Amino acid sequence: MFESLRARHWLSILIAVAVMVGLPLVTQDTYLLHVLILAMVFGIFASAWNFVTGFAGLKTFGHHAFFALGAYGSALIGINAGLSPWVTIWLGGFIAAVAGLFIGLPVLRIKSMPHVAIVTLGFAEIVRITLSNLTDITRGELGLWGIPAFEGFTLPGIGEVSFSPADKAAYYYLALVLLLLSMVVITTMMRSKTGLSIIAMRDADDAAESLGVNLTRLKLQVFVVSSFLVGVAGAFYAHYISILTPMAVAGVDLMIMIIAMVLVGGLGTLTGPLAGALILTILVELLRDLDTFRLLIYGALIIFSVMFLPRGLVTIGEFVPWRKRPADNEGK
Repeated sequence: MFESLRARHWLSILIAVAVMVGLPLVTQDTYLLHVLILAMVFGIFASAWNFVTGFAGLKTFGHHAFFALGAYGSALIGINAGLSPWVTIWLGGFIAAVAGLFIGLPVLRIKSMPHVAIVTLGFAEIVRITLSNLTDITRGELGLWGIPAFEGFTLPGIGEVSFSPADKAAYYYLALVLLLLSMVVITTMMRSKTGLSIIAMRDADDAAESLGVNLTRLKLQVFVVSSFLVGVAGAFYAHYISILTPMAVAGVDLMIMIIAMVLVGGLGTLTGPLAGALILTILVELLRDLDTFRLLIYGALIIFSVMFLPRGLVTIGEFVPWRKRPADNEGK
């Protein structure tokens, strides 16, 4: 399913990383960097959801719950315990992973994927309502503010690195590091024996189980890893945006946007969610004045993708005659 990375693949990856690393050195436009930071945060979220749904075949529509738990968990620990965000973002990921294990144990035993989708969506709604009603702790829809920012530090040969609203470069590079780490985790798992078991479980779970694959354990492993990555993304988002509301991080429109990103970019591909996250994040900024009506645009994009590009934009090269190859490109 996953072909070995060839020289041209490595070259493309190196060029993409080099461009991303060098961008803040070319421009200091805070708005552009802000949009790209959000694209990377949502790229982590989309890739983690694609890991569960695109690769493992688990239809979950409640992953925004883990984003919210990571965000609020990290923020509240930072506010009340005085811990550094450098510590709390990982604690936020751990909280999301524990929640993923808690909901995954009973839910992932269900064979019917539509039921899994509905139950996970219900769990996310419970999280949103709980965050809205715990006003003494979360301040509800008034917004949780006073979230500590990342502390600056000094890098030898570079100088002082500071995290401030006026200078987005430090946040940009931190988001880029988290994105690359997330992609390394997902890619490493998918190119291992575990990845072969995940694909087998998705394509024929009964056959995989007959060959000795422990489906329950494998589903939990994928679900917990995905929840952790989404939780870390949510924790970073909290300390970057500095204010949280339940609707912003646990609203169903966030999940719809992530699903649109994955479907537009390419479900079941490695780079598709990243491409979709970049395109949709830019589109969100362009359509911000439309408020909730932008969900109509998401819906239209999903319908268009399913009808005309069922494998996403990253596979569009397969429709060009001179680019067609017999090899399966799912692992691109």
